This record gives sequence, structure tokens and C-alpha cells, in this order.
Amino acid sequence: MILLEAHGLTYAYPGGFPALLGLDLRIERGRRLAILGPNGAGKTTLLLHLNGTLRPASGQVLLDGATTGYTRAELSNWRRRIGLVLQDADDQLFAASVAEDVSFGPLNLGLSDEEARQRVDEALAALHIADLADRATHMLSFGQKKRAAIAGAVAMRPEILLLDEPTAGLDQLGSSHFLTVLKQLEAMGTTLVFTTHDVDLAWHFADDVALFKAGRVIAQGAASDILIDEAAMSQAGLKTPFLARIGLELRSCGLLSANAPLPREETSALQLLSRIRG
Repeated sequence: MILLEAHGLTYAYPGGFPALLGLDLRIERGRRLAILGPNGAGKTTLLLHLNGTLRPASGQVLLDGATTGYTRAELSNWRRRIGLVLQDADDQLFAASVAEDVSFGPLNLGLSDEEARQRVDEALAALHIADLADRATHMLSFGQKKRAAIAGAVAMRPEILLLDEPTAGLDQLGSSHFLTVLKQLEAMGTTLVFTTHDVDLAWHFADDVALFKAGRVIAQGAASDILIDEAAMSQAGLKTPFLARIGLELRSCGLLSANAPLPREETSALQLLSRIRG
């Protein structure tokens, strides 16, 4: 089921710099979508359109098949359903403490103090930062700031969570923990959409991908299909993910059948190699 769509979006920044050029995109409920492309391709600009922060010069965004509006009431409802977490958490954290920052959204929904507090507690617990509730936001580590920013979005209970380069700046262990948190949010009913230039992350974590180039989506579909399409990947300036290359090489050598799935995780790739070797 398509939950959110973009049709023919065009947008240029002041000075006439084009960012989106007739962009089309679809987001299906319950499927993780990775938006891939080089820096400057328009990925972040698209996210800002998908939650109403930016308004296109032409084209439209559809939510549940209905065209979105830009009145205060319409934007409030739109952002209640679609959360956005920017790459730099410092761009979103502004309150004195973590709990105050996370409570801002719920309180602006008109919830009572008790209801807002309950949402804050749930969001902090979901992100495993309940112990940081009273911590000053400027005293947080990089990873903690990312979690606090996401907690602020989660407290709004969005149907879709848009994340701009969610693992950027995190080490391997931090990225692994972060993806576990996102899986937990997905289990709570949130559809995940994230931008990245990390093809290996998309191969491992995404159900679907959209390839960007110069303000347009040049290909969209299942990650298992698009990320091994050499022509499409080359057009987007990207390389085939490492584990996919291993699987394709095994196929070409006759060591993996043509209808067997390619390994999507390191563990499954190692198990496959172990069976072949044994």
C-alpha cells in the first residue's frame, strides 16, 4: 500500500540553483526505503518536501492518495504523521534538557502535561536513553544526540520516519545499535525512509531503494534488484554492494544457483562460503 508519494516535484534554491527536477517517488507502508545518491543529488531537499518544510515550485506530495496542503492546520496534521530527523542532530535539539526537547512536539499537539509526559517516557525508553532525560542537550555525545533527536520525532508517533544519513558519524558498533533501535520502531508500526550514500547499508537494511541523480529518481524498486543493476548504479555514480558482488561472483562460478538469494548480511555470506568450502 502506497502511503506517501511525490509527483513531478521541482524546486530551486535562492539564486536559481536547481535541486529537484520533476522528481517522482513512492513510499509503501511497512517497507524500509533507502534513498541513495551522491552529495548534491537532492536527497535532503526531498525529505524537506516530504514533511512540508519546503514547498515545491511545481508538482505535489500525496498522503494516502490525497494532495497535501500548506495551511497551518494542514501542515500540523502532515508533520504529526511524518517525522523528520536531520543528519546533524544539533539542528534539531534546542531545549535545555533531553526530556524538555522531546516533550516539545507532544505539547504542541495540544496534549495534556500527563499525556505528553507519557509519550516522552515511551520515546526515551524506545531509544534506550531514559537515563538521559535530565541531561543537558549540549552535554550529549554525538550518538546520544542522534537518539535524542529521533526520540523527539518518535514522541509524535509518526506513521513515517524520515532520516537523513542516520548512521553518518557513528562507528561500527554505534551504527549496529542504531539500526536495532530503528527495527524496534518499525515493529511499533513506523515506516522507515532514510537517505544514504552507503550502498552496503542499503543492501543490508533496506527493502526498497530509490537511486538519485541530479534532482531526479532514475530507478526505484526492490533493493535486491536495483542494487545489482550495474547500468542504473553506474548512472547514479554508485558501486554494487560488497556482499552482492560476492554473491554474484559465486553465481558466475556455479557455486550459487541462479535462483538462490544473494547474501544480505555478513553472517549469511560467511555461512555460505563455509558450506562451499566444506
